[in-house]
Amino acid sequence: MKQLLFIQTGFGVDVHGQNITKAAERAVRNAIFTNSMPGIEALLPDGDLQNMVVNIKLALPCDADKLDENAICSIIPYGTVTIEKMAGGMMTTSGIFLEDKEDKNDLMYIVNASVETGY
Repeated sequence: MKQLLFIQTGFGVDVHGQNITKAAERAVRNAIFTNSMPGIEALLPDGDLQNMVVNIKLALPCDADKLDENAICSIIPYGTVTIEKMAGGMMTTSGIFLEDKEDKNDLMYIVNASVETGY
């Protein structure tokens, strides 16, 4: 990325089902869905949203190899998206095992996200 313009942060939780992709999707959505960047086109080369570069950093507590990166990238509607995975986040008890919610155990997964936007 030549020029970093914005950094948005968020977190996401999958309380039941132990699905790292669900937790990561929620973290990215949490980071971007409460923000608006109305002047970004004026900052991008040629004023084109497709020239935007987005680097998503995800702190994952486990199952990094099970992350569906295409699902995460599809959340970002414009530009070139990359994903950087790192150890972090948290696994903690949900306090209950619910088989009908596809639980494998009683853990919930918490993922942290940083969404860097620039060109």
